[in-house]
Amino acid sequence: MASDSSALNFNSTTPIYLQIAQDIRDKILNQELQAGAQIMSTTQYATTYRINPATANKAFTILQNEGLIYKQRGIGMFVTDNAEEILRKTGQQTYVNSTLAPAINEGLALGFTSTDILSLIHTLLEETK
Repeated sequence: MASDSSALNFNSTTPIYLQIAQDIRDKILNQELQAGAQIMSTTQYATTYRINPATANKAFTILQNEGLIYKQRGIGMFVTDNAEEILRKTGQQTYVNSTLAPAINEGLALGFTSTDILSLIHTLLEETK
């Protein structure tokens, strides 16, 4: 069973449940947690790190909603088969968003409408085919 959350910082302004979720995401991306790997249960997190079980549960709910982990009742929590792929795709989308956002904002500031910008993007996409 994997996932020691040495990355938890109780003095951080980031809530503990978000730190737990990010720590597990990082471990999946770094392949410290691979598909099918069992992670600590809510109770184990609560006991090990002296946190409220609801805090760990909140992190696990986020990760389940993202499709990164699943729960087998009575057995534990496991990394999904496609968790790493999901995270990589999310990272790629974040990169594209952060790259496009300034250009879109600049276009809007120059007086282009959303329709104008979409038309420009569509034209550029057609040109790259």
